[in-house]
Amino acid sequence: MRKSIVRRMCDLAHDLPVPPLLQRIYAARDLHTPHELQRELRLLTSPGALLNMEHAVELLHTALRERWRILIIADFDADGATSCSLAVRALRALGAAWVGYRVPNRFEHGYGLTPEIVAVAAEEQPDLLITVDNGISSHEGVKAAQARGMKVLITDHHSPGRELPAAEVIINPNQPGDVFPSKNIAGVGVIFYVLMALRARLREVGWFAEHRLAEPNLAQFLDLVAFGTVADVVRLDHHNRILVEQGLRRIRQGQCIPGITALCEVTGRPQFRLSAGDIGFYLGPRLNAAGRLEDMSQGIECLLSDDLETARSIARRLHEINRQRGELTAEMEAQALARIEQLAPDASTLPFGLCLFNPEWHQGVVGIIAGRLKERLNRPVIVFAADRDGKIKGSGRSVPGMHLRDVLAAVATQHPGLISHFGGHAMAAGLTLAMEHFAAFNQAFDAETRQWLSDDDLQGRLLSDGELAPAEFSLEIAELLRQGGPWGQGFPEPLFDGVFEVLSHRVMKEQHLKLSLRPLGAGFTLEAVAFNQVGVFVPGTARVRIAYRLDVNEWRGERRLQLLIAHLEAA
Repeated sequence: MRKSIVRRMCDLAHDLPVPPLLQRIYAARDLHTPHELQRELRLLTSPGALLNMEHAVELLHTALRERWRILIIADFDADGATSCSLAVRALRALGAAWVGYRVPNRFEHGYGLTPEIVAVAAEEQPDLLITVDNGISSHEGVKAAQARGMKVLITDHHSPGRELPAAEVIINPNQPGDVFPSKNIAGVGVIFYVLMALRARLREVGWFAEHRLAEPNLAQFLDLVAFGTVADVVRLDHHNRILVEQGLRRIRQGQCIPGITALCEVTGRPQFRLSAGDIGFYLGPRLNAAGRLEDMSQGIECLLSDDLETARSIARRLHEINRQRGELTAEMEAQALARIEQLAPDASTLPFGLCLFNPEWHQGVVGIIAGRLKERLNRPVIVFAADRDGKIKGSGRSVPGMHLRDVLAAVATQHPGLISHFGGHAMAAGLTLAMEHFAAFNQAFDAETRQWLSDDDLQGRLLSDGELAPAEFSLEIAELLRQGGPWGQGFPEPLFDGVFEVLSHRVMKEQHLKLSLRPLGAGFTLEAVAFNQVGVFVPGTARVRIAYRLDVNEWRGERRLQLLIAHLEAA
């Protein structure tokens, strides 16, 4: 569907000690005070602000003191993998007697702390289960664990339901009564705060001296915190920008785990210049691929390895899995678009909330397809694949203005029994329902979506930071913008627009465009790349209006300015 470029309206943030271009960009993102520019760790909120933290610390202190067997139960995405690696590494450094992990296989055990994964976990005879990036909806799993004599500490960031599981302790900034100021921290951020609070307790009671342990500097694990936070696409509020920036600094300085170095190598991203965007678009997908198609244990082992060669070997395997994932995604996306064409040849007849199901689709890729269709169609999309026992599992993506999890909650309330399970965030959520309920859910989801969104909300808009002056097309400005981040969800990378003369173009790999452009009235040319937009450009077009980002193209030691085109249309 057609997208339109809309320029952000804002005044300069004159109080900020940055160049005017950044003042304009920051003001458009509601950043107005010098305090919000600071990224020092000392500005983080105390872990004690999280509800139940004292109880969590007491439980963990007891586990360390009494030498309990601790088992981490991870999620099968990048946030879960980084959370798991962080928990295992840090608890071992803090003196835990035994720490292991289990990650559910999405095709065998389902999501979160299910009774099925509890049965697997019981083989390790753990005394304490710690969930990372999951657990807030695991009522039956908590009961199953406690019935086997295990205690459960839930650390999660997903929105809870009306009732909480009966775990020994729950740490979740989004649970009722929690006053922690950042509701956007990822699962890896939650467990990081828990571990910081535990270390403070151990220091207070003289644990390290008593056990002749070197007190660990938990900042060494910020590489994992940054990775998981960016890869989970959570909102980069001030708290998260601090965590991500501090982690990126360590990665760039080579102070990171071998697994991240190996992922930089296999993706061709220069570690010394790694950005949040590099994690989101290159490293994160490689890690996620294992959980989507096979078993996220491979990704976790990559992050747990202290041997670079071992990490490289696993990273190469993850890279290959991601290649297979790409091929599968392309095939499924083509099938989905064909199905949409059958359902609504005229885009105006599409439902507001779109649901698609194909029994042949792969469960691990439906979230990617939902995201791509959401971007193409400018509306919430849920894509379903077959699960087990006559059930289907869906992954959805939303648009600004609609809280997807709240919509699912409303549907579940209005239609009892229609949805078996659901959970997630404002912009992404998952659910399970019986196959025979798909048509009814489809109608109910569309109806509820219409309560949130209007026709105007479904018009695709690209928010631009305006035009750049001719003098601003420079490597120096590109570096200024790069260093002005970290950019990401809720704090988007600067996007500009303008009209350019087309001097030449060529097609790369049958789907990408390479263009030579000249700003109107300027005496210089610029290189530009438009990925996956061959069908948008008509050869012979003399002028185009584009929305673009400034980028630095590095090739054989040479650095050149490049425009990355997000949208292109004839002018």
